[in-house]
Amino acid sequence: MITKEEFLSANSNADLLEIIKKKDISIQLILKTLKYEEELKMLQVELVKLQQWIQNNNKRVAIIFEGRDAAGKGGAIRRFIEHLNPRSMRLVALSKPTEVELGQWYFRRYIKQLPNTGEIVFFDRSWYNRAVVEPVMGFCTKEQYKRYMVQVPEFEHMLYESGVEIIKFWFSITKKEQQRRFDSRLENPLKRWKFSPVDQKGQELWDKYSFYKEQMFSKTHTPYCPWINIKTNNKLEARLESIRYVLSKFDYDNKDYDKTTLLPDPNIVMRYRSSKN
Repeated sequence: MITKEEFLSANSNADLLEIIKKKDISIQLILKTLKYEEELKMLQVELVKLQQWIQNNNKRVAIIFEGRDAAGKGGAIRRFIEHLNPRSMRLVALSKPTEVELGQWYFRRYIKQLPNTGEIVFFDRSWYNRAVVEPVMGFCTKEQYKRYMVQVPEFEHMLYESGVEIIKFWFSITKKEQQRRFDSRLENPLKRWKFSPVDQKGQELWDKYSFYKEQMFSKTHTPYCPWINIKTNNKLEARLESIRYVLSKFDYDNKDYDKTTLLPDPNIVMRYRSSKN
C-alpha cells in the first residue's frame, strides 16, 4: 500500500514508479496506464501541430466516427479534441431531424455542418445514420434507403473535388464486448444516461446491423473516401491508433517521428477491403 505522504512526495510518474518498485507492488496495470497516458500526450501534441497547419493552409477536414453503440466513438473524440483550439474546431452530434428537416434533402442538414477553411469538424455519427441505424430500426422507408445509397458516393465525391478531406472511421467491437459495456453503463450512475432502449436493440438485432454495415461498406468504400476500420475491444488502443491514422494522413509542419510512432498498427487499423469484421 502506498501512503498518502508517499504519493504526494512523488513529483513525476518516474518517482511514483520508484516508490511502487521499492514496495514490491504489482505494477503491470499501472505501467500500462502510464504508458498510455504518455503516448496520448505525445500524440495530442502532434494534433495541435496538425490543427495549426490546417488553419494556416486553409484546409478543410471532416472526421467521421461511426460504429455500433458503445463502440468507443465518444471517448475517442474527447481525446482528439481535448487540447485543440475551439476557434478552428467543431464537434457535431446532431439529434433526430425536425419535421422541417424530414421534408428536406437528406444531406442538407449535414452540409451546413461541413468544415470551413482552416477548420476540423468531428462528426459523432453522421449522414451514415441512414446507412445502418435507420433501416435496422425502421426509421426510414426502403425507397429512402435505396435513394440514399445511390447518392452518398456522389455526395462525397463532390466534397472531395471541392477540397474537403474526409476521414471515415468505423469503430468495431464484438457482440460480447458491446454487452459488457452496456452492463457497465447501467451499473454506473454517471454513465446510465448513455443507455437507451435503442442500445439494447443493438444486441437483439446484431445480425441485422451486420448486414446493413456490410452493405454500407461495399457501396460507399471508395478510393477517394475509404472506410477505416478500428478493430479492437481495447478502448485505449482504439483511441491511440485512430489518432495515429489521422496524423499519418498529413504532411504537416514540424512533424515529429522521434518521440513516438505516428504510423498506426495495421493489425488494428485497416481499410475495409482488408478487414473481415
